[in-house]
Amino acid sequence: MYVGIDVGTSTVKAAAFDGGGRELAVAARPVGLALHGGVVEQDMEEVYSAVVGVLGELTTRVPGPVELAGLTGQGDGVWLVDKDGLPVRAAASWMDGRAHELLDQWLEDGTFEAVFRRTGSAMFPGCPGPLLAWFDRYEPRALDAAATALYCKDMVFRRLTGAPATTDVSDASMPFLDPRTRTYDNRVVELLGLTHRRGLLAPIGDPLAVAEARGEGLPAGTRVANGPYDLPACALGAGVTVPGDGLLIVGTCLASLVATTDLDLSGEPAGLYISTDRPGHRLRAMPAMVGTAALDWVLSTTGVHHEEVDALLADTPPGANGVRVLPYFAPSGERAPFVEPRLRAELTGVSLESTKGDLVRATCEGIGFAARHCLAAAGLTGSLAVCGGGTRSPAWMRLLADVLGRPLRVVEGEVGARGAVLAAAERYGVALDAAAWTEPTAVVEPDAARAAYYTKAYGEHLERLAAARNRARRV
Repeated sequence: MYVGIDVGTSTVKAAAFDGGGRELAVAARPVGLALHGGVVEQDMEEVYSAVVGVLGELTTRVPGPVELAGLTGQGDGVWLVDKDGLPVRAAASWMDGRAHELLDQWLEDGTFEAVFRRTGSAMFPGCPGPLLAWFDRYEPRALDAAATALYCKDMVFRRLTGAPATTDVSDASMPFLDPRTRTYDNRVVELLGLTHRRGLLAPIGDPLAVAEARGEGLPAGTRVANGPYDLPACALGAGVTVPGDGLLIVGTCLASLVATTDLDLSGEPAGLYISTDRPGHRLRAMPAMVGTAALDWVLSTTGVHHEEVDALLADTPPGANGVRVLPYFAPSGERAPFVEPRLRAELTGVSLESTKGDLVRATCEGIGFAARHCLAAAGLTGSLAVCGGGTRSPAWMRLLADVLGRPLRVVEGEVGARGAVLAAAERYGVALDAAAWTEPTAVVEPDAARAAYYTKAYGEHLERLAAARNRARRV
């Protein structure tokens, strides 16, 4: 049995696979988010307890020896721990918006662009650079008490194994990593005013750090690898490794990834280059802030249940009877394929005649347009795989294929956990058939007429977006 652990933003999951990649069982537990005034935090003890709980449940349901375990999880944010790996305060989530004023300042004075030109990382309020600078300014005692500023999966690896605090090149990519040397860029640390906090940055495990489990959740002695964070783990789990091929993750975050061997630091600063375990190979990532979270908000607000979405999409025509949605619902604005901390969602074309179906379809279309924008900016030229919670809706997948105008290789199941296992197996030298492990479950072809309609509608979406960005800058 091979175990993949995926520490998500709202759900912690563990999945068991056999040697051929067949998913044997999944255990999951929800974890909370505390939101108040743009601040978004998580209780580290709750997160770690959920990890131990799902692992215990999984290994009880699928008894037998665990060959190895791979770890992945949400990226960005700041998870401050002491020398024993215990939290010194609640974790600041990647969705946190408290540092937006610092980012505004860096956008104006050129710091933001200077960092991008060195690292390929377009900072956003919830990434470690702005958050650490905010804590240094407004909550320095938390940094004084901390030994290391980790990322989510790193905190879990530290606790599961007792190994020294470490991260990997994928998590380190935002925003301090020099993608050419695969080490921290001290000039970037200096630009963000954090030289005196340089010691908080976690050592980078390159290749991935490995250790044995201490016996919490996993049997003592189980081999564990601190894998890539969830975006590159999903790319591995979906088989996206050939330059030009891409992955769209329709989850809480709408993430567009394209495999590449290039490093182009010109153009509008946006997204990031995620370093992978293979030197010279990267993922050009455009992780938009909100994916299924936007639809969840609309469903909650309108009283529509998830089971009703497919029927509503089927009964509502393309264009949603004139209703349009710009799906920028995150309190910290947008980060890909552009950075606008003050951008907010907009619903237009709504009248007394508008239906719940119109609102749902317009939201799904708006998310699709955002994905098309991100994939174009990331340089997609090859095939496109799709994974995430959104794949559970066949009607939404058909809509996405039409909006994107290309076939979708749908990869269902726990793709991030699958990628974490593949990364762990490579690190430990365990031979697995990656092609069998990443076989798509379906291929969805676009309808030519609807795709032509959406190509025109996409141009109109970009015009509305440009106007909204101009308004956001005047706020």
